[in-house]
Amino acid sequence: MLKKLDQYIIKNFLSTFFFTVLIITMISIIIDFSDKVEDFIEEEDLTMKMIIIDYYFNWILWINGLLFPLGVLIAVVFFTSRMAFNSEIISIFNAGISFGRLMVPYLVAGGFLTALHLVGNHYVIPRANETHYNFQHTYIYKHSQKVNDANMHLFVGPNKKIYVEKYYKRDTSAKNLRIEIFENNKLTYLLKAGVAKWIGPPNKWKFKNYEVRTFNENRESLQIEKGNELDTTLNLTHLDFIYYNEDKEMMTTPHLLAFMETRRQKGKGNLKKYETELHRRTAEPFTILILTIIGLAVAARKVRGGMGLHLAIGIGIGALYIFLSKFSITFATNETLPPMLGVWMPNIIFFIVAVYLVSKAQK
Repeated sequence: MLKKLDQYIIKNFLSTFFFTVLIITMISIIIDFSDKVEDFIEEEDLTMKMIIIDYYFNWILWINGLLFPLGVLIAVVFFTSRMAFNSEIISIFNAGISFGRLMVPYLVAGGFLTALHLVGNHYVIPRANETHYNFQHTYIYKHSQKVNDANMHLFVGPNKKIYVEKYYKRDTSAKNLRIEIFENNKLTYLLKAGVAKWIGPPNKWKFKNYEVRTFNENRESLQIEKGNELDTTLNLTHLDFIYYNEDKEMMTTPHLLAFMETRRQKGKGNLKKYETELHRRTAEPFTILILTIIGLAVAARKVRGGMGLHLAIGIGIGALYIFLSKFSITFATNETLPPMLGVWMPNIIFFIVAVYLVSKAQK
């Protein structure tokens, strides 16, 4: 059962946090709008409703998700430092309450924000990202698509493999496409097409200048069609060659898991960045609890310099965390570290720091 002191601390924690989020959001919107206002004006099809609802409403969720742990740290340092400056922390200790007991309401509020951030990271923010990134790709960064356009090897079935020498985004066509079908680890069917063009859903392709070879034991048949066309359906679309750098951030966790499984089945290369994103969505919210403990340990002591010094230390710790987090994610994505270790490493380091600060905190 929470006591009045717990309720008081939780109320101050959450109210300060949401006020901090409001300030960060307002500043971020002003900076982003000043950077993109010319792009908005140049697009005649854009309306104010589209800018506010499709872009900024979803962009706010993204930016707050990104700065969530930093916002928590600033909030904890700010209101705890104010309590220390008003001698409330000393009064709490004089009443016989230990530092460990003081941590309880902080962890309760931090746990609530951790759960909120977990749900947001796995389900809410990816949906918002899909809308706001699509808006950016359509109206602002129009040439942000990336293309896997050379020497692509893909599996489109359990025993069916496709090779494409060159893909052209401008007309959704592929040069020198090859389809191979295997049975019992032996090649039984081979189709070569000089040109393959994607026609449209559901996965329709048109082959030009193609030849077909079939293999049955020691027999081989050859069919060459110069100048003729063949319409067929493949488990392949033009989108299999196109991607955005942010595609991993635009999928909810169930969608991301299904997407990764599809890529595994098609043999589409490295999944490190998707595995890293998956672990990041869980590791990042738990940072909130660690930073909450660090913020309490730093700000609970009344020192010369007061709130200003505490805030400077808190923001410095937050900036160090963000730097270390991005640094370790880069290593995890580039295969220097396993994805799970790379993502959780900042939490491990900061947890050790939190334990040390608590051991040295004013009791």
